[in-house]
Amino acid sequence: MSDSQFDQLRKVIYQRAGIHFLDSKKYVLESRLSRRVEELEFENFDQYIMYLTTGPYQMDEFQEMFNRITINETSFFRNEPQLLYFEQQVLPKLIEARQKTKTLRIWSSAASSGEEAYTLAIQLHRSLGIRAMDWKIEILGTDISEKVLLQAQEAKYPHYAVRTLSPMVLQKYFKQEGSFYHLDPSLKTMCRFEKLNLKDRISARRFGTFDVIFCRNVLIYFDDEMRKGVINMFHDQLAKDGTLFIGHSESLRNLNVKFEQIAAPQAFAYTKL
Repeated sequence: MSDSQFDQLRKVIYQRAGIHFLDSKKYVLESRLSRRVEELEFENFDQYIMYLTTGPYQMDEFQEMFNRITINETSFFRNEPQLLYFEQQVLPKLIEARQKTKTLRIWSSAASSGEEAYTLAIQLHRSLGIRAMDWKIEILGTDISEKVLLQAQEAKYPHYAVRTLSPMVLQKYFKQEGSFYHLDPSLKTMCRFEKLNLKDRISARRFGTFDVIFCRNVLIYFDDEMRKGVINMFHDQLAKDGTLFIGHSESLRNLNVKFEQIAAPQAFAYTKL
């Protein structure tokens, strides 16, 4: 892959998904796409770029390419101290504030194969207990990758995926069938999954307002312009008393956005100004 080919590819990726590949990441694109070029029997990356940007299959191929260049690293109860803050500090206040409507809406904005959304469903079930039957709970999981969303909708996981769960949680919320663990249907119905490009603010509006938004370990792939656009979108779609959670290696500093960080260790949480 030449520098020119790399530059063309990363421009396409940025224009369509907002993900910025640094110069130092050229080897990543080359190593992950070389086999695809061979599968399509192209002679070089120029032919592949033409296929990716013109003709009737360009959007399908972008999905295929995106699945190959991204690493959907996720797990149940990832960054547990942050999730404990959500369950012990944020949820009780929200439940009290929503007593009249008995409605809670949570957005897992980079849902991958569903582990985060289903973790939140487990936490909500633990917090509400038998009262959950009287509440309307909606956890929306979105992702740009159709492949991982299909996995999320199935709600079945191999042993490796549930390795971080305690025996108690695994026994209570999952049923083992062969080599897979199937999530309890009552939790599965709390969640729905939709394809969404976080760059597409107009499409995101159709999902409405949320009480809590999780966007963890995604902002690191964006440049400041894209980060600011995404955070402003979250601001527009977060309830006045809502909470935004981001990844432990991410920050909203220097973005000039209308959020204030919550002063709690390991929460990585923000409220609207």
